Amino acid sequence: MTRLEHPQDPQIEQVLNLSESQIPQEAMDKFYRAGYRIVGSHSAVEICYWTKQSLRRNRVCYKQKWYGIKSHRCMEMTPALIWCTHSCEFCWRPLEFTSKGEPKPDEPSEIIDGCIAARRQLLTRFGSREGVDRGKWRKALTPSSVAISLAGEPLLYLRISELIEEFRKRGMTSFLVTNGTRPDRLRSLTKEPTSLYISLCAPNAETYVKVNRPLTADGWIRLNKSLELMKSLSCRTVLRLTLVKGLNFFSPEKYAKLILKSEPDFVEAKSYSWIGESRRRLPSSSAIPLEALKEFAQAVARGASYMLKDVDSASRVALLAKG
Repeated sequence: MTRLEHPQDPQIEQVLNLSESQIPQEAMDKFYRAGYRIVGSHSAVEICYWTKQSLRRNRVCYKQKWYGIKSHRCMEMTPALIWCTHSCEFCWRPLEFTSKGEPKPDEPSEIIDGCIAARRQLLTRFGSREGVDRGKWRKALTPSSVAISLAGEPLLYLRISELIEEFRKRGMTSFLVTNGTRPDRLRSLTKEPTSLYISLCAPNAETYVKVNRPLTADGWIRLNKSLELMKSLSCRTVLRLTLVKGLNFFSPEKYAKLILKSEPDFVEAKSYSWIGESRRRLPSSSAIPLEALKEFAQAVARGASYMLKDVDSASRVALLAKG
């Protein structure tokens, strides 16, 4: 395989180890242009929008307000960039590169070293920008939390428990986001993240097929098995409803029944965002107005005996918690 057409800092190329990538060259080039940095043979890192906002404008992600992380010190990464079991209508990544299998796993410590090094390189230019607090920027170079969520399905990375444990050893909290199609991997976690998210984007099987476009015939069954497993976990659990007007923004009572099955600590009802590659598949009107989202979240909360705790207008997301 040829080297990436857009060379990265030679001082960190050995850490990133791109020479044996399992990601096609065309995909690497496209992700690079989109702001991603490939790490090792199957992972990637990007600077989150809210990390940039925190440095530039002192605005923070709802995860900082609700769960106590620091937006400027949160690292967004994935150990399975193009490997997924879904091909979601609302996904922001280029779906043409999706691989149905799973990657041959790199070492967890090498993945983390590479992600931190690449993220630091991406953050370098912020240090000299007007309005950026230099002290805050220096702290941002050393992440204190990680969102294992950037793209792909992270549970397809065979050594996910070791990755979570390695983050923990480095003093980092972790958010693991899964689409729920690998209940076997979820069940076999030997190390749990600080927070586990399961994405629930349909109130029934028919809508699930239409919205998530699963690459496995039994995706809905697998998802429901993961929902049933959620209550047995000891970490913080969150069910995320990604809602798209015209696709899955209906039947709050059916979402409530699925919440009762999983009993998460929190539910996030979040509007679809018209960003990335999803703009090729969906119109901008697919994003849900804040008031409509709030009304829907309240209906879901009533049906599941949860309470609407807060609404973040910038991200158009409502937080529900057990009453």
